[in-house]
Amino acid sequence: MTLPKGSDFLPPWPLRSGHLQTMLSSSGVRRVLLPRSARTVAEGAEHVMVGGGSDVRLSGAFTAQRERPEARGLAVLFHGWEGSVDSTYVLQTGSRLLADGWDVFRLNFRDHGDSHHLNEALFHSCRIDEVVHALGEIAERWPTRPMALAGFSLGGNFALRAALQAPQLGIPLSYALAVCPIIDPAEGLFSLEKQAPWFYQAYFMQKWRHSLKVKQSLFPQHTYFELAELKQNLRGLTEALVLRHTDFDSLEGYLDGYSVAGETLRELTIPATIMTARDDPVIPVNAFEQLRLPSNVELDIARYGGHCGFIRGWDMTSFTDDYIAARFNAVADAR
Repeated sequence: MTLPKGSDFLPPWPLRSGHLQTMLSSSGVRRVLLPRSARTVAEGAEHVMVGGGSDVRLSGAFTAQRERPEARGLAVLFHGWEGSVDSTYVLQTGSRLLADGWDVFRLNFRDHGDSHHLNEALFHSCRIDEVVHALGEIAERWPTRPMALAGFSLGGNFALRAALQAPQLGIPLSYALAVCPIIDPAEGLFSLEKQAPWFYQAYFMQKWRHSLKVKQSLFPQHTYFELAELKQNLRGLTEALVLRHTDFDSLEGYLDGYSVAGETLRELTIPATIMTARDDPVIPVNAFEQLRLPSNVELDIARYGGHCGFIRGWDMTSFTDDYIAARFNAVADAR
């Protein structure tokens, strides 16, 4: 079976702009124009809680397939920063996998979606242990095999780090796929500050500040940030987060704490795919080109697609649906 490649993605001329692809990927316009079939994973979904270790609780949604006598496997999906289980790209990918006979679990990271009330401490990107713990619990509660994982942007970064840890923890993860993952957070932060157009940082900061205000309203006894800190830019507010709410003593140490750059992924033993676009304005492509990967990890750099876009046409469907489904199905068929 020939698997689709990033080089196969050739959108019509107006959609060859990486900026347009990126802006449309999570826009309200896309949500309106998507066909109804792209939302089926949300219909009849079971909303559940899973443990993240200690007293940590994370929320998620499980949808059982009804296309086959037995499911192909269990697909787990991770959203991006300030996304959720109901982000358009998560619903669309989940719906496609559901139609192909996969049971689908969509996980909310801490403080994402409507889960701010579940834990008093704030989300940050080095909270990998609770996500891996949740992945292990998901594997136990829904034992359909194989188990395959896909993540987008920051969720792609989490997916790769989870895949690194899974074998040692006995988590039966068969495959991981990361779409436009954050590779080198320090370089990505610099890109948003210095290279990307201003509206990207404005978009992320608006969503992050809103999330922090929701958190504050739910735990009024806890002062998460001073008002002056909330008014800072992305770098300033991130540094305040690090110093107030993590064990790292510097912004640089924190950013390095969730980096998968350079040779970090050399120890990855399960099959995996990293897909990105050369025109991604959020995550610089050179971080991908400098990766040192084992033979079981596929690196696929498309010419077009923007950041987690890969939108094929004006129906707003994404090439990544076919891309992910084909690779997940190949894993299932190989068993």
